[in-house]
Amino acid sequence: MAEQNNGAAGAEAQAQFTIQKIYVKDVSFEVPNAPAVYNEQGQPQLELALNQKVARAAEDVFEVVLGITLTCKLADKTVYLAEVEQAGLFGLGGFDERTLDMMLGTYCPNVLFPYAREAIGDLVAKGGFPPFYLQPINFEALYAEGLRRRAEQGGARPAVEGGNA
Repeated sequence: MAEQNNGAAGAEAQAQFTIQKIYVKDVSFEVPNAPAVYNEQGQPQLELALNQKVARAAEDVFEVVLGITLTCKLADKTVYLAEVEQAGLFGLGGFDERTLDMMLGTYCPNVLFPYAREAIGDLVAKGGFPPFYLQPINFEALYAEGLRRRAEQGGARPAVEGGNA
């Protein structure tokens, strides 16, 4: 009995997670109606879009890309558009498929989020606009919703794309 417990603990101890690199993959900031937009008055409307991509870069190495698009509109005019793709290379070895999918869908985006938040905030401020503070995002809830949708579509396909990043 003790040998079985040690074997299970040994398998869990072999699972490893490493951050190999964090980088900005793509960034864009547009103020299409400048300079007139700086004189506009009214209540701006903010739209936030979030996406995530995962690709296998090598054996036990995955590229995770967290994409954030922030659009600020005033009436029908776009005030600014900020887009950031914050990426990271993560080493994940020794995980079962379910745990690997969960790590790529929750833990890795949580690591990338502060970097993406800073990049979006800096872009908005450097564009001459009031500070924008991106609120925390519950990646665990988003992951759970994604699992529910995958199950409804006829199976829980893993989030990892094949091929190289």
